[in-house]
Amino acid sequence: MRLVFCGTPEFAVPPLHALLDRGHEIALVLTQPDRPAGRRMEMHEPPVKRVALARGLHVLQPEKIKSNAELRSELESIRPDAIVVVAYGRILPGWMLELPPLGNLNLHGSLLPRYRGAAPIQWAVANGETETGVTTMRLDAGLDTGDVLLERRVAIGAETTATELYPQLAEIGAGLMVETLDGLERGTIKPRPQDHSRATLAPILTREDGRMELEHRAAQTVYNRWRGFAPWPGAHASFRGKRFLVHRMRLAAKGVEDGPRLRPGELAVSSDELYVGAAQDTLLVLDEVQIEGKPRLQGAVFARDFQLKPGESLA
Repeated sequence: MRLVFCGTPEFAVPPLHALLDRGHEIALVLTQPDRPAGRRMEMHEPPVKRVALARGLHVLQPEKIKSNAELRSELESIRPDAIVVVAYGRILPGWMLELPPLGNLNLHGSLLPRYRGAAPIQWAVANGETETGVTTMRLDAGLDTGDVLLERRVAIGAETTATELYPQLAEIGAGLMVETLDGLERGTIKPRPQDHSRATLAPILTREDGRMELEHRAAQTVYNRWRGFAPWPGAHASFRGKRFLVHRMRLAAKGVEDGPRLRPGELAVSSDELYVGAAQDTLLVLDEVQIEGKPRLQGAVFARDFQLKPGESLA
């Protein structure tokens, strides 16, 4: 098929490779503009751009789409059979949705209608789901509300992080998009409307989502949110008036030797491990922590170096 591909982050790279390897013609790649990142705020190219240029593809990075007459003219001259959209990060205008005969085909990182929105993988893990997957769908004017084409289910392990799940879903999704195009070409796929009453949202993450809020959340909930939100916004609280980051944590072992009994937020060292209390009389072990502006430290080393006092707490 003759395709236009829209994508930006690393998640979109395996689908782009898969479509090219399958023999489809990618007449144009649309991706986000280069952005400053890092402490030095140096300009960084999107992963999709780097891969597309390496494979000799034509790339455009428009700041605006809806009223971009030049882009519209180019897409109309390409006359794509379909537009493939994978984590592009832009809402597509109506004229673009109506352009290709097979529609705009989106690869979404959840089992729709659950987890519609910008961060489906993170929120599925953060909410303690044991299963997720990828879905191909035909985009419409709503937020991930279009008809479902195909889906693949994936188990989420009890200790799996969203960071670990991302490449797995990207690879599975790449094959699913190829299968979707094959099925549409053969006419064997029957689009299935979503049950909108079962929809849940996965909004874009904010820094506040990383707050541990130990006084309100049990250890399992805090741990699940850390698994979903690492590396950003991660898990953080306040210690002695400074931002306290947790880079690695785990649930305290269950049984008679659970560790100290601590009120929510209270820190203590026992058996050379740093514990923190959470709601509902539960405990977490903080394996690697950091005071903002200081190096990362093992939990017990942090307690020693900062001379942790009995009863001190995270806020």
